[in-house]
Amino acid sequence: MTDHHADRGCVFEGCCGRRNSSVRLIDARMPELARCLTLFQYVQAVTGGPVARIDQAGSYSVPSLRGEAFAVRPGSITLRLDGDGIASAVVARDEGTGTVALHLFDEDGRTAHQGRLLSEGDRLLAGLARTVDAGTRLADASAVCEVPAWENGDQLAQLDAVLTDGGAARRRAFARYGAEHRPVDVEVLPSVLDHVCSVGLPVGVAVFAPAAMQACAGRVHVTDRTVGGRVFAAIADASVEFDLTAVRACHLVRSPAAHGLTSALELDDADGHCVAMITQLGIVGADVHGAWEHLTASLPDAYFP
Repeated sequence: MTDHHADRGCVFEGCCGRRNSSVRLIDARMPELARCLTLFQYVQAVTGGPVARIDQAGSYSVPSLRGEAFAVRPGSITLRLDGDGIASAVVARDEGTGTVALHLFDEDGRTAHQGRLLSEGDRLLAGLARTVDAGTRLADASAVCEVPAWENGDQLAQLDAVLTDGGAARRRAFARYGAEHRPVDVEVLPSVLDHVCSVGLPVGVAVFAPAAMQACAGRVHVTDRTVGGRVFAAIADASVEFDLTAVRACHLVRSPAAHGLTSALELDDADGHCVAMITQLGIVGADVHGAWEHLTASLPDAYFP
């Protein structure tokens, strides 16, 4: 199996393996984690892996949990978390460079999200985060969060279904899915980004990691593509990156949103997990919604020889 997140293994791998680093285990439970994240004013926040990645500098808005309301706020780092999936959180300081970063991990030790603190003030504030002892249970074993009702559900239900297990169960059940969906040629993605950039059509992008999703929305300022198949786009205050050579499939999925059925381009990795969605997030103008739907309707189906 190919793991699109490199941090499998030791929970602190990658943040405490250096001899000159110090690590503090902090409270990963809500609302304590939300209080910690929103303390910081200047953060470089990263979610994703080799197939899809989002990077944004700024301050955190209050993160939401699966099942709660969701909104992408301009200028803020937007996170949505599966509270049952976040197993631990640490603040790690590299004593040699003074760099301080916050890391969220799932129960398998994979990185869900990381935020590097960019100002000395934030590095000092990190010392105010509530710590916990190793082995602290973050939730009652009997507390089971219901899987979102994604079948015939709205756009947010689709996002939460992916957040649960990478969308694997949802993919297997697509034949029962009431909304429209079809496979699309992933090679059109650079042209889609170029087009929305040239005409000024805003889009939303959600990038997934184990138990975490980071999203942005707004106009595409610039796009680029390397010979090796990596695609870059600067969207609002964030940058996103896709490795098209590692995308196994692209699906166009339509689900109810503010203006009716809304299309999303979903990118799957080699394991069949959805790693990114490109769509219209939240309430947008009817003209924006119409232009997006016209664009996605024109995309060619994937060809399977």
